[in-house]
Order: sequence, then structure tokens, then C-alpha cells
Amino acid sequence: MKHSHNHVGRRHLIIPDPQTRPGVPLDHLDWVAQAIVDYEPDVVAHIGDHWDMPSLNGHEKKGSFELEGARYADDIAVGNEALNRISAPGFKEAKRQSRNLKRKWDPRWDFFFGNHENRAERAANENPTLIGSIGVHDMLTPGWKRHDFLKRVWIDGIVYSHYFQGQNSSFPVGGTIDNRLNKIGDSFVQGHQQGFMYGNRVYPTGRMRHGLVAGSCYLHAEDYKGKQGNNHFRGIVVLNEVVDGDYCVMPLSLKYLCMRYEGIPLIQYMEKKYKKQNWEHLET
Repeated sequence: MKHSHNHVGRRHLIIPDPQTRPGVPLDHLDWVAQAIVDYEPDVVAHIGDHWDMPSLNGHEKKGSFELEGARYADDIAVGNEALNRISAPGFKEAKRQSRNLKRKWDPRWDFFFGNHENRAERAANENPTLIGSIGVHDMLTPGWKRHDFLKRVWIDGIVYSHYFQGQNSSFPVGGTIDNRLNKIGDSFVQGHQQGFMYGNRVYPTGRMRHGLVAGSCYLHAEDYKGKQGNNHFRGIVVLNEVVDGDYCVMPLSLKYLCMRYEGIPLIQYMEKKYKKQNWEHLET
């Protein structure tokens, strides 16, 4: 079903952190790509941590890069292919519609680099011999507007960044959405933290401000989160009726997208395709 361009305000579609890396399933990226085509957002915002970069995790150990070089190349290649998988159908549809004088869909594509992509810059800075040979220049984003890690970008009154730092701190602003709205001050969207947190507040001026934290659009389980830490929201988020920071939120889980595009429940799909792996974390 195609969605009308005549909706009130604009539509944003947010892709939370996909954490792509070698060896994890990426089937859901096709569903995300199709959702972009179907929902025809005015803005596609990828909130970062697309390249997981496990090869640079704890890279401080001196001299280790010789051992990790091949893995670095694999990490980059998987992420590049994955981003193309997300965007190619949308690019193709926008190009097709560009020939239609009556109806055109031509969204802006914004990519916000996260702390995982920034591992490459940090590793190069810590080992100057690597400067120029590794870095975010390897991470290919054709067709997307690139925004540096922690850069804040306002789109239709909503400020986007991978996360937001406290005024006198290098750490991310945390806690409840109400606390974050207090500290950030504007309607905001961020990734970085797994799951889905949303809230809003009407200020005495009558202005509505919304806070959204969504940091997981992947199928795999993260070992570091343990047995009980992986049962969180996974999916994308659509913001409808976006006007001057106000909007109506519509999360679309990977469960929903799988049922819509594959016609079977997510856990059934995964157990059928990846028989020898445990998908219990997708049950709740």
C-alpha cells in the first residue's frame, strides 16, 4: 500500500543502530528497505552504529592491527553492502518517480555516525601510523548526507544525533525521557541505547516536545548483554505529522515487518532459515 503525500506535516523514518558485522543475519534490512519505499517518508534518518566494527573493539593494544587488518576490511565490507541493501530500493523508486510530473517522492537521506563508526577515527588517532589507512572514509554512504559523530542536526524542529552529551560532561544524557527533555530542551531523536523509549511534554507556552530513544534494529543477540538483556524492542520508527518538533510516533517492530513482508512470525522465520541458532531473545 502506497501512502499519500497529502498528509499533514512531514514524515520521518528512523533506522536505529543496526550493528552490522560479519556473521550476523541481515534479512531484516530488506524489510526496512521495503518499508522506506512503502511509507515514502520525506526524511530517512539513519541514527548510526551501522558499522559495528568489532575488529577495533579494545584496539588500544599496541601492534595488534597487523592481526586485525583482515577483520577490519571485513567489517567495512559487510557494513557497506548492508547500507546499500537498505537504500537501493528507495533510490530506485525515487528515480522512477522523478519521471512522473504529477507525483514525485524524493526524500532526504541523513546518516549520523555513531560511536562504533568512530572507533576507526579513535584507533587512527591512537596509532598515527594508521592515519589515512583506516577511518570513516572507508564507510561508504552514497546518496546520504553524512553527519559527524555527535553533530546535532535539526530537521523540521527535531534535533537528531547519535546521542546527546551533558552540558559539562562527555557522557551521554541518560535517565527518563522527562529528564532528557529537561537537559536537551528540544524535541530530540537519538540512538545508542537499545530498546524504545518515548515520551512527550507540553510546556507552559503550549508547545509540545517529544523525546525518542531507539537504538536497536538487528536480529542477533549481543553477548555482552547476557541472558536477560536481549529482550528489547527491535525495529524502525516512523514519525507522522512532523511540524516544528511536534509529531505522532509509530514504531514498527521487526516482528511486524517480518509478518508484513514474509507472511510468517519472526521467530518462525528465523528458526526455519537459521536452524542451528537460538532465537529465544526474539520471543518477547
